[in-house]
Amino acid sequence: MSNFSWPRNGTPPSGAACGSPYQRLSQRMLDITGDRGVLKDVIREGTGDLVTPDASVLVKYSGYLEHMDKPFDSNCFRKTPRLMKLGEDITLWGMELGLLSMRRGELARFLFKPTYAYGTLGCPPLIPPNTTVLFEIELLDFLDSAESDKFCALSAALLLLHRRLAPPEEQHLVEAAKLLVLLNLSFAYLKLDRPTMALRYGEQALIIDQKNAKALFRCGQACLLLTEYQQARDFLVRAQKEQPFNHDINNELKKLASYYRDYTDREKEMCHRMFAPCENSSTAGER
Repeated sequence: MSNFSWPRNGTPPSGAACGSPYQRLSQRMLDITGDRGVLKDVIREGTGDLVTPDASVLVKYSGYLEHMDKPFDSNCFRKTPRLMKLGEDITLWGMELGLLSMRRGELARFLFKPTYAYGTLGCPPLIPPNTTVLFEIELLDFLDSAESDKFCALSAALLLLHRRLAPPEEQHLVEAAKLLVLLNLSFAYLKLDRPTMALRYGEQALIIDQKNAKALFRCGQACLLLTEYQQARDFLVRAQKEQPFNHDINNELKKLASYYRDYTDREKEMCHRMFAPCENSSTAGER
């Protein structure tokens, strides 16, 4: 996220157009509400579909007041942002509307007028009354309503299953239910591009069933995203052993081979560049 530096006294630099910094910025921004209450400037284009209403989003954001260098609100210090559901977890109307205009991977800057931000009262002592605020938002990913509800239900189900004290004769049913939930959570985290969590849940599934091909496959996919190529190969070969003709497993092994080949080629090229000057110097010295 960018750090903004506005003139402390609000005086425009020499040669700049009249008006406050936000007023000058707003002149080149897109009006997405029709009343100039939410203005948008795309910094980096995203891809795919727009965020759907009632989706859950993974975002990084920073909010700024005019003439202040540091954000008054930001989640960028978190290593992993939490999943937030539109209509429930996001309190700024302007941010919700802004997110609905975004695509995966997009980075954009927004100006929210008071009506779409903190209103006529502000949020003392931090936000003065009738304040326009600037937010910079990066949309990492989102789940649509059905996917989001399923994800939340899976997390709750896993918690309940961990707490359940089943009689011995029913324990195998609880373990089977846990396995299914863990596999689905691993898949969900892969979709959210969070391979570390996907690997964690995949490995928990393997504790229940060490030969489960789907769990081995999920772990292999996660390790490939983490560029842990040897570990990815170990998981995928084990998965292939359980299901030799599985199309997805075999394709993932081909992808791994391609990625690893590119990786080793880059390593060779790097070594060549590192040692080539030394070899040339040695040769020149001999002459």
